Amino acid sequence: MNSSDAPLKIAVVLGSTRPGRRADAIGDWVLRQALRREHTKFELVDLAEQALPLLDEPAPAITGNYAHAHTRAWSARVAEFDGYLFVTPEHNRSVPAALKNALDYLYAEWGDKAAGIVSYGVDAGGARAAEHLRGVLGELRVADVRATVALSLMTEFDDADGGRVTPGPHQEQKLETLLDQLLSWSAALRTVRRAAP
Repeated sequence: MNSSDAPLKIAVVLGSTRPGRRADAIGDWVLRQALRREHTKFELVDLAEQALPLLDEPAPAITGNYAHAHTRAWSARVAEFDGYLFVTPEHNRSVPAALKNALDYLYAEWGDKAAGIVSYGVDAGGARAAEHLRGVLGELRVADVRATVALSLMTEFDDADGGRVTPGPHQEQKLETLLDQLLSWSAALRTVRRAAP
């Protein structure tokens, strides 16, 4: 099997490290739906497990000159994927500091790959965080797909059942559209990376 025939590998990135976060429940919901897809491998990447301190690299990420073992480990982890599906809450109208920090650690490893966004929040389902994330991804040469899922903490979670996510059928359809676009763009950008010198 050559590299073009290999299954796409997509990271579902949990962008919150906050205790009591809803990212776990949403990540599980995303994976349950995503794992129905053939010829694609989906894997959960939890920022809470990455042990990344506040950015402590002396050289800018664009140089690829990493001084610390935690950065080299994060680099290897991110580089293995063809695309990313970010699960992010909205904190003060933007993304959590842990997610921005994780993105800022690297540069080339993100480039010429695709991303989708599932956001959540009290107000507007985290849509403002998703829009901020799009700007950051663009600077990292990540092609974010148009389709998004925005989940309301007020209506799509069952606190009586341990905070289980309970999205309606319309959200499941939005996630299907997001996954269609993400996989299509991830496959196309794989050819771009292969053609790069």
